[in-house]
Amino acid sequence: MSVYATVGAIDSVKSKGFYDATLATIGWSKHRQFPGWSAYSEGGKGDGFVLWVCTPFNGEPASAGNGSMVGFMAQSHAEVDAFYDAAMTNGGTDDGAPGLRPHYGPNWYAAYVRDPTGNKIAVVYDD
Repeated sequence: MSVYATVGAIDSVKSKGFYDATLATIGWSKHRQFPGWSAYSEGGKGDGFVLWVCTPFNGEPASAGNGSMVGFMAQSHAEVDAFYDAAMTNGGTDDGAPGLRPHYGPNWYAAYVRDPTGNKIAVVYDD
């Protein structure tokens, strides 16, 4: 297994739709799935970093972590914008519209969203 992060899902079907749509904008797709669980990776290859989206193993309700965030790199401003738009269309909420964030670097262009469970997701382009 490679390096991975796991985010909880309250509604795995709604979360699957959110992640299928948003991650596709940066070239990611699902490479593995079983009831309540989906694994996403760049190109859907299962190599490198993997994001697991799942209902909690302990059966308790999923909750977003305070201060937790998963960040994805984009290849252009257009990909950041597309990711954000897909998030807003597929059950996500705004946590920072696309734009320059010069306090992180002069060319740091990012957007921040919350998935349907409330997990914070960033997408960044830094040329």
